[in-house]
Amino acid sequence: MRLDDVDERIVALLGADARATFAEIGAAVGLSASAVKRRIDRLTASGVIRGFTVRLDPAAIGWGTEAYIELYCRARTSPTEIRAGLTGCAEVISACTVTGDADAVVHIRARDVGHLEETIERIGAQPFVVRTKSTLVLSRLVDQQVLPEPAPDMAPAGL
Repeated sequence: MRLDDVDERIVALLGADARATFAEIGAAVGLSASAVKRRIDRLTASGVIRGFTVRLDPAAIGWGTEAYIELYCRARTSPTEIRAGLTGCAEVISACTVTGDADAVVHIRARDVGHLEETIERIGAQPFVVRTKSTLVLSRLVDQQVLPEPAPDMAPAGL
């Protein structure tokens, strides 16, 4: 789906404050509240907007330890099998299949190093995992949730 300039501004405003009202967004982009609602409904129905959420500070709620775990899996392990093995693990923030030596990278958060170790052991015990390699996050340098520039083939309509 192509986003026009107004759609991009609406998405950026929601990214900065998902609780902004249609009227507040409308005032910022020059549309009525009902026009903003229609656009947000369209962006949601088309999958551009996948949801509205709260961004928490994990350390403030006791989950201050963070790591990335590389998974090295047995031959012919499917992404579906990896996903199923990680589903239900509350510590998993995200997981991706990747290029390179590892088969997948898992982003996890834990209460402390002991909890991190338990989580790595639990993930490593999955039948498809041959070995793991962990990298502890010392500090988060960039953590942005903003709309990137559109890809060249997805330039706003009318350009």
